[in-house]
Amino acid sequence: MNILALDTSTEHCSIALFLSGRIISEHILAGQRHSELLLPLLHELLLANNVTLSHLDGIAFGAGPGSFTGLRIACGIAQGLSFATNNPLIGVSTLEALAQKSGNNKVIATLDARMGEIYHAAYKKNDDHWVTISEPIVCLPQNAPALPGHNWVGCGSGFDVYTKELSHLYNEQLLDIQLGLYPHASEVAQIAITELTKNPNIAPMEATPIYIRNKVALKENER
Repeated sequence: MNILALDTSTEHCSIALFLSGRIISEHILAGQRHSELLLPLLHELLLANNVTLSHLDGIAFGAGPGSFTGLRIACGIAQGLSFATNNPLIGVSTLEALAQKSGNNKVIATLDARMGEIYHAAYKKNDDHWVTISEPIVCLPQNAPALPGHNWVGCGSGFDVYTKELSHLYNEQLLDIQLGLYPHASEVAQIAITELTKNPNIAPMEATPIYIRNKVALKENER
């Protein structure tokens, strides 16, 4: 199975091809230029590997949480490609992709949600898929949910920004903290291949961003 995956949920823009078990990927630090850079990056990756859209069996994108604009860009482009190629489309949680990228089996995945908050979820690896131990939420770092057991690995920009608060909260439950990790299309593709193998008929109109937070800015009197 050949899968194309996109992720623009953070300031990083990434794209990956899963070609019969082999992953080829590219990424660029895009800042706020995802809409400008994603399609040229896609074209270059396909051209460099002699792949056309007709070779694809499915498309995946980082559905969120993350940057609201970034999530809409990835979802919109992925839906367009899915309609154009008549391929199934799947949205993958960016927090789950973070867990996959960590390379560990018990992961607290976090992203900086701005406004003093984090996106937070916890996962445990079971064979080839992730089991959700704590559902994705947005919260203050000091109010992150309690988790059972020990040997958790923390990762993501939430830990980058709020290392002190989250380290204090989880204390001896943490085995390690991996700083500098961000969601990437390579892990989106790895997760998507499992899901698309189980359900190869996911319609593109069913794919939507996972925002979690509905309020995107503070009013002047709330600042």
